[in-house]
Amino acid sequence: MERPDTRMIDVSAKRETSRLAIARARLKLNRDTFNLVKKNKVPKGDVLAVAQAAGIMAAKQTPSLIPLCHPLLLNSVAIDFDLKSRDTSVEITATVKGIGKTGFEMEALTAAAIAALTIYDMCKMLDKGMHITDLYLVKKTGGKSGTYTA
Repeated sequence: MERPDTRMIDVSAKRETSRLAIARARLKLNRDTFNLVKKNKVPKGDVLAVAQAAGIMAAKQTPSLIPLCHPLLLNSVAIDFDLKSRDTSVEITATVKGIGKTGFEMEALTAAAIAALTIYDMCKMLDKGMHITDLYLVKKTGGKSGTYTA
């Protein structure tokens, strides 16, 4: 079976535009672990601060992790958390901004995923039943295709 060629898309003819990408992920925890995260009492330390730093670092490393991603100059990366007491979950929102010839969707998705995985890592000794769900692109702006909102 002949395999198709793999290559990075040539974006040299595209013009640079201001771009934004927002991605979200959710991590479901048991009630006891959720309360420890909320009160900053997890034995490994400040879960949300570490996950925030990890998400930012991940966005910057996306081309090293995903083979065909273009290296992009990120102007801003923000990781925000919304602790949902009703269903004992942490909603993670990653927002990435910059100016480029291609979008920042993969950087935002990678940031949200790694922030979720970091929370998982820091809490796994307390909660073996955690699960990460709903990793998706919320919004993207800029470029020829314009704005997308989920």
